[in-house]
Amino acid sequence: MKGEKKFMRKPAFALLVAAAASLFHAHAHAQVLIIVSPDMKVESISRDDVRSVFTGASSNVRFGPHVNPVLLKRCAVHDEFLSTYVGMLEGQFRSNWRGLLFAGQRGLPPSLDSEADVVDYVAHHNFAIGYVGKATPHPGVKVLAVK
Repeated sequence: MKGEKKFMRKPAFALLVAAAASLFHAHAHAQVLIIVSPDMKVESISRDDVRSVFTGASSNVRFGPHVNPVLLKRCAVHDEFLSTYVGMLEGQFRSNWRGLLFAGQRGLPPSLDSEADVVDYVAHHNFAIGYVGKATPHPGVKVLAVK
């Protein structure tokens, strides 16, 4: 009986380890693309500029006088974007924007339902910037390298 329990634990533990490794591997290779409207004359953006624009700290970056961010509603890509580029959790991010709104400093950026909606919005609005998962088709927009 004792050996039987030990035998049953090993496969379960091995499955758990394999699942965790798989999730880590998937997350390590998951990628969010930063996209901009085609009118923007830029090929790359710094992580600091991404954070600055998407936290409302600044709408002015080296390639545009007034860059307009667009957000995805809460989903895995949005959470990965916040983690990778903004360094905030969802609650912190929303609280930051509410503070700017109530202080009269900035309006809330559009928050769209799908990645396809973000691509369409960015493609048709001057100086728009957004983000999508790398597997999402993104015709009509430019993908920026993040440095």
